[in-house]
Amino acid sequence: MRIKVLLACVSLTALAACASTPPSHVTVRGPMSINSPLFGARSSYGQFLAGQAALRDGRSSEAAGYFGTAAVLGEDPGIIGERSFTALLLAGDITRAAAAAPVGEDSTEGVKRLGVLTRVVESLAVGKGKDAQLLLTTQPLGFPHQQVAALLGPWTAAAAGDKEGAIVLPTLRNDKLVQYFGQQGQARLFERAKRYDEAETDYKALTSNVATASIFTLDYGAFLERRKRHDDAVALYDTALRAAPGDAGLVRARARAASKGAPPPMPTLRQGAAEGLVACAAAFAGERQVQFALAYLRLALRLDPARDEAWVLIGDLLNQSQDPRGAIEAYAHVPQSSPQYVSAQSKSAWAWNDAGDKAKALEVARAAATAAPNDREAQVALADLLRAGSQWSESVAVLDPVIARDGENADWRLLYLRAAALEQADRWPEAERDLQAALKINPTEPELLNFLGYSWIDRGENLAQALGMVQKAVAARPTSGAMLDSLGWAYYRLGDYKTAVEKLEAAVEMEPGDPDVNGHLGDAYWKAGRKIEAEFQWRRVLTLEPDDKQKADSEAKLKNGLGPTGPAASKSTAARN
Repeated sequence: MRIKVLLACVSLTALAACASTPPSHVTVRGPMSINSPLFGARSSYGQFLAGQAALRDGRSSEAAGYFGTAAVLGEDPGIIGERSFTALLLAGDITRAAAAAPVGEDSTEGVKRLGVLTRVVESLAVGKGKDAQLLLTTQPLGFPHQQVAALLGPWTAAAAGDKEGAIVLPTLRNDKLVQYFGQQGQARLFERAKRYDEAETDYKALTSNVATASIFTLDYGAFLERRKRHDDAVALYDTALRAAPGDAGLVRARARAASKGAPPPMPTLRQGAAEGLVACAAAFAGERQVQFALAYLRLALRLDPARDEAWVLIGDLLNQSQDPRGAIEAYAHVPQSSPQYVSAQSKSAWAWNDAGDKAKALEVARAAATAAPNDREAQVALADLLRAGSQWSESVAVLDPVIARDGENADWRLLYLRAAALEQADRWPEAERDLQAALKINPTEPELLNFLGYSWIDRGENLAQALGMVQKAVAARPTSGAMLDSLGWAYYRLGDYKTAVEKLEAAVEMEPGDPDVNGHLGDAYWKAGRKIEAEFQWRRVLTLEPDDKQKADSEAKLKNGLGPTGPAASKSTAARN
């Protein structure tokens, strides 16, 4: 199943308040041995701070070790208990987290609620359905866990043997996520109860809704296959494939149904409960509530360790949190037999790139692209990594067949990516062709307007038209320093140096570390007769890690000033947002 964020969740409080940040001179490299001579009166607090730092950096397993040592050394048991619970939960050690869940009156209410949820999940995981249902009904979870409490209710009832409670449709006022995933859960529980007509009514409602059809088609199709209605399943998959051609999961499902192969088994109670947790985790991720999302995903994997989309989402969250190694480890859990394998490998390639191993990144990306030559995501990931590694022509070669397959239905984003590589490869006429084609598809896209507009301005072509294009781009993205730089550069090329200075000064405020933007402002100052300020800006460029051309241009301008028309600008600003 492919999780989509169906709605925006309310803002959430942090899992637990952070302690003070350790002083900058304190360096902790790992949990010390309890027998170390360095232990002293403040050692427990040092371990606590180290645990805080590890937890803040996403090193949850390491954090749990620090907090455990701090507890042994006598740090405040209430605070340590909460931090240890949080670290164990985020590390995926749900059994120990459930045992450590805070329950005392001195514990934070939010952490206690998360502790109840953890104990509910652990009870389900070990087959104690009655305990799970009792916890959920006698200790209401409250904010921000109302959604997952509603979705888990029927599954805990089913695990407890409560047949009537199992088929109750969960509701939460004005909550689409609970409405849709609650109805999916009800369909599955109806099927378990052999109430097939009622199950199909739920599935038809979900797949006839434009907002949810793509999410639940595979579930409905699997239900039809289990009922040996293979022709109906094929027709359902064909309809979905017209909207999402090439979707790996749908392609596999259709082939299986057409050959009357063994259908996917009916989900277990644990798997059904896990799906609700993953749906809520995706909603938290959409709200950038990373710790809650990770906690829910770890809980889901306690119930269903083979849930591939949970591992992929964990990888995504860890990579966004600057933990590429953790992301790589998460993506590695997705097996080659999974429809999400290629996507996981493509994302893993980017994680390797973020970790600084560009050779490994390309190796993984090439393997994924070779394994799935018709998979767009795999090909685009490879092309983008090649472009990031300045292998412009190779990037274009990967994108060519992908774009050609689309024909008249080409994706403007792919045309944009190819144009960026073509421009850097000094194949401007081809890049210009792609940008113009992309603008016909999406004429108001700021990225396209800025890219083509700036490129024309830089070449002294179509200046009036280009000015209008970058003005539209800036109106759409007024906080983009690069687009404002394009606008300032347009006025510079048109000879309106006063307006150019005004726009470029604003651009530098937004992009103070960009060599191009600073260089442009220096040029505009010079033309406006403000030569001391111009020289200051050119010297500043030399402090901003300029490339060879930017460095040479600035040094030449510091030596000789500007000629009648000024130097050509660097190409790197055009395709930046």
